Amino acid sequence: MTPRFRVTVVAGALLAACLVVSMFALARINQIRYGATLEEVLYIPSSKVVKRLSLGYTGLAADIYWTRAVQYFGRKHLQKAEHYDLLYPLLDMTVSLDPDLMPAYEFGGFFLAQPPPEGAGQPEKAVELLERGIREHPDAWRLYFNLGFIHFMDREDYAAAADAFERGSQRPGAHQWLKIMAAMMAQQGGHAQKAKALWAGIYETTQDQLIRDNAANHLRAIQSDEAVTQLEQIVADYQARSGAAPSSWQPLIAAGILRGIPVDPTGRPYRLISGRVEVDDPKALPYIQKGLPPGWVPSVFGKPQ
Repeated sequence: MTPRFRVTVVAGALLAACLVVSMFALARINQIRYGATLEEVLYIPSSKVVKRLSLGYTGLAADIYWTRAVQYFGRKHLQKAEHYDLLYPLLDMTVSLDPDLMPAYEFGGFFLAQPPPEGAGQPEKAVELLERGIREHPDAWRLYFNLGFIHFMDREDYAAAADAFERGSQRPGAHQWLKIMAAMMAQQGGHAQKAKALWAGIYETTQDQLIRDNAANHLRAIQSDEAVTQLEQIVADYQARSGAAPSSWQPLIAAGILRGIPVDPTGRPYRLISGRVEVDDPKALPYIQKGLPPGWVPSVFGKPQ
C-alpha cells in the first residue's frame, strides 16, 4: 500500500466518521426540537458544549432554544404561573448561541420584566438581557427603547429610564420619540436641569409643530415647578420668622420679600392657601408636578386628573 493510498484511506475514514457524527447531531437536534422536555433541552447548560455538538449549526440550535423559550412562556402565561424559573436560562442559551437573534432580546426582555402571573417578574434579568443585546448591537435603537420602558414601568427608576432613552436617541435612525421619552423621564425623576436641556433641544431642532408645542408645555411645567418650590420656601421662611403663616402675598410684598404677586408661566397669579402655593388653572399647565389643587394627580403623560 503506497503512502498516498494510505492517506486517502485515512482521510476517507475520517470523512465518514464526521458524516456519521453530523447525522447523529442533527437527529438529536430534531429530537430536542419536536419531542424533548425542557429538562432535556437544558440538560447541557453550557453554550460552548452545545456549539461543539451542533457542528456549526449554532443558528439552528439557537432557534430551537428560542422556540422552547416562547413555548415555555406561553404555557406558563396561560397557567397564570407565579414562577418562570427556566425562562432566563432558555433566553441566555439562545443569545449565547446566536447573539444576532434580535427577537430574543426584544421580546425576551418583556417576558422577563412583566410581573407574575403575566411574566417572570424579573426586571433585573430583563435589564441584563437587553444590556447584553446593546453590547452586541450598539446601534439597535429599539433595544434602548425597550430598556428604557422596563426601567420606567417595571423598575420605576426614572433616572435609568432617561439614560436609556437618551442613549438610544443618539443612535443612527433613532425615532425622535426617544428624545421625548428621555426628557419626560428626567422631568418625572426630578432632574430639572437635564429635563430642561432635553426639552429645549427638542424644541429647537424639531420641525413638527405638535412636538414643539409639547416641548414648550413641558418647559413651562418645569419652570412652574421650580417657582412653586421657591415660593413655598419663601413662605416657610416668613412663617418661621414672623410666627404666622401669611394668608396672601401682601405681607410678603410689604416686607420687601416679593416685588409683586408672583405669576406662573402663562401669566396667571399663583394662589397662596394655608401656606400652600397652587396654580390658578392646572389645565393651562399640563405636566406640572407641583402646585396642584387637592384632588389633582400629577401625570407625566398628560394633563392632571
